[in-house]
Amino acid sequence: MKPRSAIVALTLALVAGPNAAISQERGCRSPEPVDTINEMFSAIVACWEPPPGTAGMTLTLQFSIRRNGTLIGKPRATYSRLGDDGSLNRAFVASVLEALDKALPLPVSDRMGGAIAGRLLFPRFTAASGDES
Repeated sequence: MKPRSAIVALTLALVAGPNAAISQERGCRSPEPVDTINEMFSAIVACWEPPPGTAGMTLTLQFSIRRNGTLIGKPRATYSRLGDDGSLNRAFVASVLEALDKALPLPVSDRMGGAIAGRLLFPRFTAASGDES
């Protein structure tokens, strides 16, 4: 990985840290153009509904997006902290992938599309306790 790519990847991982799943200021499939990394992750998280009983579970995905907001290839899990119940774990992972499917293609601005096109993104999804997500 090139040094600049490593810095971008680290920055994105930190921006989408454990609390990224709490912010849901956007509605799912909002037509408002995404112009920042935070807005992009909020747009995805707005489509996410973690299953009951998954509080504390975490999944970090790696994927890239084209300048038009569509997915390049398949997302890949790079980190997970799941529970002991296999069916609940599968439901949690499925909920994250479903959120990504619902949110894409993202309505990215021209500026944002040029900035993120083909770059690796690492959003982290963490189910909050209680009714929060």
